Amino acid sequence: MKTIDFISLGCSKNLVDSEMLMGLMEANGFRCTHDSDNPQGEIVVINTCGFIADAKEESINTILEFAQAKTEGRIEKLFVMGCLSERYLADLEAEIPEVDGWYGKFNYRQLLEELKAHPSPPEGRDVEYQYSHSSSLSLTTPRHYAYIKISEGCDRHCAYCAIPLITGKHQSRPMNEVLDEVRWLVKGGTKEFQIIAQELTYYGVDIDGRQHIAELIDKMADIEGVEWIRLHYAYPTHFPWELLDVIRERKNVCKYLDIALQHISDSVLSRMRRHVTKEETYELINRIRREVPGIHLRTTLMVGFPGETEEDFKELVEFTKWARFERMGAFAYSEEDGTWSADHYEDDVPEDVKQARLDKLMRVQQNISAEIEASKIGQTLRTIIDRKEGDWYVGRTEFCSPEVDPEVLIPADEELTIGQFYDVRITDAEEFDLYGTIKS
Repeated sequence: MKTIDFISLGCSKNLVDSEMLMGLMEANGFRCTHDSDNPQGEIVVINTCGFIADAKEESINTILEFAQAKTEGRIEKLFVMGCLSERYLADLEAEIPEVDGWYGKFNYRQLLEELKAHPSPPEGRDVEYQYSHSSSLSLTTPRHYAYIKISEGCDRHCAYCAIPLITGKHQSRPMNEVLDEVRWLVKGGTKEFQIIAQELTYYGVDIDGRQHIAELIDKMADIEGVEWIRLHYAYPTHFPWELLDVIRERKNVCKYLDIALQHISDSVLSRMRRHVTKEETYELINRIRREVPGIHLRTTLMVGFPGETEEDFKELVEFTKWARFERMGAFAYSEEDGTWSADHYEDDVPEDVKQARLDKLMRVQQNISAEIEASKIGQTLRTIIDRKEGDWYVGRTEFCSPEVDPEVLIPADEELTIGQFYDVRITDAEEFDLYGTIKS
């Protein structure tokens, strides 16, 4: 039995691809590990990210690290898949010949043939089913939560974004396939589902011209054993208002929405090709909060886009203060080959100005986050336990997505069960973490 160590870089959508391939490999006699601190496998598969400059640099450095390990005889074979190799295949093949095989975003299953694996479909299913269905997933997350990717690609073509160049047009997964995946995971003990896509509110449009995200989530909430559903990566333009009804009315749909807004200045939004205005954005936030009281909004904002003036940035800061996002990330613009902005705009905001703006925006958000988290002191919140670290159990509330959001630290005075829910009384708070005790 050969061992394959998978290294997943980038977003949770990449992670799902790794889980699919790991499951197929395990079904064919391989032993798989994931992101091992000290990879011991004969074979290493690196799933790369190619979204922004920092992510590309991390991917290339990781490939070079394992290419050296192969040269030194510490591993037998090295394969690379994912967004970076999808986009820069020819250049990478020429520059790093130590890699035994390069695969892109969609042909990575061919690695099965390279390693002479022959997939056996589940009883009563054909071979194609084995290649696409979740029954071949090997979760890299704790068993109690999983990421569900409902579509691939994107039709939005924002000026700065290379994703459509890498993943192509939006393709929704069939609804029955997604729901079957959730049912299969529930049988294995999964309780919490992070619903992910490059643009989840577009779900279904490529099938029949209509947005079906609200219908999908409503049907998912009907599945017995589904405790939490959390939504990631919505888009502000043509937002499906019926989704708010589902979030508000279904108890197992978390009052949480991840919706990337990027900016608020009309001039910047126009150059970004976001097809939304400042006024529409303010109304969107107002309506979401009005229709779903208590919802926690996560967003991503960008500073330093070509042509961003000090006045544009001041608008963004004032918007952040007004919106009081419960969760917010921000990054500085970096020019990406082949995008509209790279071809049409000069990257004219100096790097030091970008960094200064980013630092200021995050200081504003840090204060907002501290105030919001402090307001929870004294509340009792339903909390799922993810793990134990030293003298603490670490959990999350419905308002917290794994890896990116605040956690709840609970003294390990009594034994708790990983993956179980507890009512936790919040006793203290920091900018990005809560402290609590089990309510007796």
